[in-house]
Parts: sequence; structure tokens; C-alpha cells
Amino acid sequence: MKTATRPQGATVLTQRPGFRIARRTRGQSHGPVTRLMSPSDFGRLLKPFVFLDLFDTQGKPFNGFGLHPHSGIATLTYVAEGSVSYEDTNGATGLLPAGGLEWMRAGGGVWHGGGAGEPVRTRGFQLWVALPPELELGPSESVYLGPERIPNDGRARVLLGSHGTATSAIKAPSPMNYLAVRLKAGERWSYQPPTEHTVLWTAVGMGAVLVPDELQQGDLMAFSPSSAAIEFEAQFDAEFVLGSAVPHDRDLILGSHSVHTSTAALREAEIRISAIQTRLIQQGRL
Repeated sequence: MKTATRPQGATVLTQRPGFRIARRTRGQSHGPVTRLMSPSDFGRLLKPFVFLDLFDTQGKPFNGFGLHPHSGIATLTYVAEGSVSYEDTNGATGLLPAGGLEWMRAGGGVWHGGGAGEPVRTRGFQLWVALPPELELGPSESVYLGPERIPNDGRARVLLGSHGTATSAIKAPSPMNYLAVRLKAGERWSYQPPTEHTVLWTAVGMGAVLVPDELQQGDLMAFSPSSAAIEFEAQFDAEFVLGSAVPHDRDLILGSHSVHTSTAALREAEIRISAIQTRLIQQGRL
């Protein structure tokens, strides 16, 4: 990718005292998917946010992912460009257009799948969120929202939580905000995290922004705990996502497609996942 350079005369941002960059990464890419965060690295620093994938087909064919299981987590897939097909064992199938989102709270076990929809460039993010003990073995929930059902406050679309005058229709499993922000070149935007939201990060899906360090497409940055506001300035037309939350104070117990707070909870969910798998095989879906 061509390196973005700061335009001549561009403003250098100065953040408030207490603002610090903790870590940054460009993740690891496998085909059209770049894993920016996982529990072995940034996920432990940023939990309840435990996985983050940036997907970008760049217009190339992508068959997607067949039915696969999850438990103990919720996934939120945000489609920034193109479209995504989906199906799940709650009975939902369809096509999610640009600007839409899929929310899948796996609870004690669910299977879902999907991939690029129409044969055009498809780009967006998939986020995994760790669930608290009272939800990690609960019933699964799937919600599919078109772009018209996602509220916005100025340049920010509220995918989870609340910001300004906008509140997401999805009930977050714990106190958190997850926003998608689009800026034109030269525009500025600031985010004031709630005082109790000491987990904070951002990832760029398109273009480049200053925060005050420059972040380009594919960069993820984690911030040290602080109640200071963060200001962004777009160097080029840009889109980025931002998450803030109250920390998840439980361990992360990992399965092949699951994250739980205890080994016992993981084992129980694996039994449920296996039972769903048996049913899918009997139905000829696997």
C-alpha cells in the first residue's frame, strides 16, 4: 500500500495531558482478512474486546466461511462497503448491505456463517466481545440491522452503546461503546470516553488519521487508561472504528471458537455446540 504522507501545512494535533498511546499493530493477514486483535495479544489488554478482524476483498472472489460454532462471546460484523451474506442456526438467512451490521450473541452455543455478497469490493470489521458470566451460557441472539436502523451523532455511527444523542438498538452485554466514524480530508472529530471506560482503542479501515500519531488503513492503536478526550484529524478521506468500555475483570478461557470465563463453562458450551453439530449433519447442512 502506498504510504500516506502528511500534507504540507497540516496541523499537528496535541492531545490533553494524560493521553498516552500504549501499543499499536498492523496484525497478521491471511488472504482478505487481517487479524488485528486476539486474546494472545491486544485482547488481554483491551478485554471485553478480544478479537478484531479487518476484512477487505478488494473486489476479488471470496467464498467466505461456512457454518461454524461460537460460544461465550458476541460478534458484531460491520459492513463498511459492499455486502455480506449470512445464515445461522437461529433460522436467519439474508444479505446485509453496506452500512449494516450483524450482531450474534452466541451465549451457550450457536453456529453461523457467511461471506461476501455481491461481486464487488467488500470491506468492514468483525469484532468479538467477551460475555459476562450471566450471559456466557445463556440463549443465543441474532440481530441484523440495515443502515437505516443504525443511529448516528454527527460523523459517528453508534454500533453499540451511546454517543451524544444516539443510542444503539442493540443491548450491549456490558458497559461499552463501539462507533464507526467517517471523516473527509481535513475534518476533525473528538471522542470523550465516559469516565469509567478505561479500555480504549481505534482501528483504521480506510484512509489515514492523526491522533496525533498517523494511523493508516490496517493500523490498530490501544490507548493507556485515561479520561482525556481524543481528537482525530483525517489526512485523507477516512473511516475508522473506535471502542471504549469498562474492563472485563474475568479470565479468558479459550476454545477453538469460544471464549469463556471458566473451564467449566467452556466444557458445558462445547457439549451444546456438539449437539447442534449433530443436528446440522442430520439436516445435511454440514
